[in-house]
Amino acid sequence: MGRIDPTGLNLKDKVIYINRVAKVVKGGRRFSFSALVVVGDGEGTLGIGKGKATEVPEAIRKAVEQAKKSLLKFPLKDGTIPHRTTGRFGAGTVIMNPAQKGTGLIAGGAVRAILEVSGIQDIVAKTLGNHNPFNTVKAAVNGLINLKNPDAVVKLRGRSEEETQEANL
Repeated sequence: MGRIDPTGLNLKDKVIYINRVAKVVKGGRRFSFSALVVVGDGEGTLGIGKGKATEVPEAIRKAVEQAKKSLLKFPLKDGTIPHRTTGRFGAGTVIMNPAQKGTGLIAGGAVRAILEVSGIQDIVAKTLGNHNPFNTVKAAVNGLINLKNPDAVVKLRGRSEEETQEANL
């Protein structure tokens, strides 16, 4: 999974979480904001970024820049994922199951935002363990990275597509 150049892509961004952070100094409290943002092209390309600044718009801008630098691609199959996957990061676990056309996007919070911008329309996802948005996002991305393209797996196993079609009947 190499780095993807964002110049030719039509990326849309979505803010997942904004956190106000206070630093106590001699004269009182200094507030800054951290933003968690996800960007995607709606066709299986996704990037996440964190930004921190004294103003919210500046934090979001920094997060979008970082997200564009961390783009990665994963396989899609008819608006859903090719197979069941589980992503883990820290104490958080995200389980994602492919769904039939028309099911919709059944996911909560941070995972829903990721799936919307990445172009998945039909999926069932469940977040287990920790519900910290930063860890949940990283767990979901970990699960999406682990997806394998079915055609590539068939070739890797040395079977022809006809044999695979017969085995599925």
